[in-house]
Amino acid sequence: MTESEIKNKIEAGLACQSVEVTGDGYHFEARVVSDAFEGKRPVARQQLVYATVQSDIASGELHALSIKALTPSEAG
Repeated sequence: MTESEIKNKIEAGLACQSVEVTGDGYHFEARVVSDAFEGKRPVARQQLVYATVQSDIASGELHALSIKALTPSEAG
């Protein structure tokens, strides 16, 4: 998968203020800013993001994704 494909899937599945994805083609990192994270613990935030790419993880197309899930106030 490419960075833009992952970014598009996250944006399609979760209302976000911003999504940035970086990676080397195998390991990726996503920085996601969303109001949906307000009041949620870090694990619940990550689960919301993982849900948007779950089928790609299950198929093996997406191998590794690290997530930084922030509310708009946390992102600054």
